[in-house]
Amino acid sequence: MIHSDQMVLSERATFVLDKLVRHYIDDGVPVGSRTLSKLPALGLSSATIRNVMADLEECGFIHSPHTSSGRIPTAKGYRFFINSLLKADSIDSESYRAISVRFEGVADPSSILVNAAELLSQITSFAGILSMPDARSTCIRQIEFIRLSKNRVLAILVTEDGQVQNKVLSTEIDYTGSELIEAANYFNHEYSSKCISVVRRKLLALMKKDRRQMKREISTAVRMASRLFEQDTTASEDVLISGESNLLSITDFTEMNRLKTLFETFRTKKILLDLLQSSLSESGITIFIGEESGIEPLRDCSLISAPYSQDNQVVGVLGVIGPTRMHYEEVINTVDITAQIVSNALSMQYSA
Repeated sequence: MIHSDQMVLSERATFVLDKLVRHYIDDGVPVGSRTLSKLPALGLSSATIRNVMADLEECGFIHSPHTSSGRIPTAKGYRFFINSLLKADSIDSESYRAISVRFEGVADPSSILVNAAELLSQITSFAGILSMPDARSTCIRQIEFIRLSKNRVLAILVTEDGQVQNKVLSTEIDYTGSELIEAANYFNHEYSSKCISVVRRKLLALMKKDRRQMKREISTAVRMASRLFEQDTTASEDVLISGESNLLSITDFTEMNRLKTLFETFRTKKILLDLLQSSLSESGITIFIGEESGIEPLRDCSLISAPYSQDNQVVGVLGVIGPTRMHYEEVINTVDITAQIVSNALSMQYSA
């Protein structure tokens, strides 16, 4: 988790803040000292609690949304609650099985990722979000060139993550089937297991050379593969978002203009991608609360995310966007489990 707050609170203040945050998350209404004094576990008078709450408000952990005596947590209060009070539970095996079964029968990598975003949304009733792996870092397993007719060749690209891409190429030369097989054999020998970005760079360099000096199969391979990689054949949406309409039914979001700007952020996605990318280097759960994200439309939201991997290599981030008032333990657990299951599923596809 990020943004640790080193401020030390007294044991009593910590106890009151813990109860206040949990009560507000459950009920969604400002919490007063009288309400907290009725909690059997607290064992403090209303006057004592009122004084503690005044100290917490002065330190910026809670505030009053209006003139009533009730208080609600600030982003700083939620941050202290998460970093200091929330205990990381071990993965619940029952929850793991319940989520894992939702991926049964989902075969290809793209479907696994789409399913993950949808699942996060369904379980939490918030917006599920996922950054797709960078296509440029995808590695090539093999290429095949098939003659369709005079001056038309079908190029088939199989990547290491199991995706298959087809593209029909128009050619100036009428290649024979054997020439195309030789060209594919040469390409696979030279470039198999190399990333697309590296292969594209090498092909561009070869294209600048005098191909009359090359052997025929090399020239054909360079010509065909260059045409194939003119455009990114594995390109896809950088960010998947599922269930953003769930946020419309959450009472915490009452200002229509703020909802409009939030949904515009969902639509453009670029800002969200940058935010998710900033979490790629984190080894576990990352949490942005309110203004911590640095994104104004997310001021009333929290983002809980975790990286997912393929063959022990981090390739993307998945998570949930919801109101700052959420049951953090449950959402953290769901995001953590989903990231582990997605990583396992992708790695199985990789080794298949």
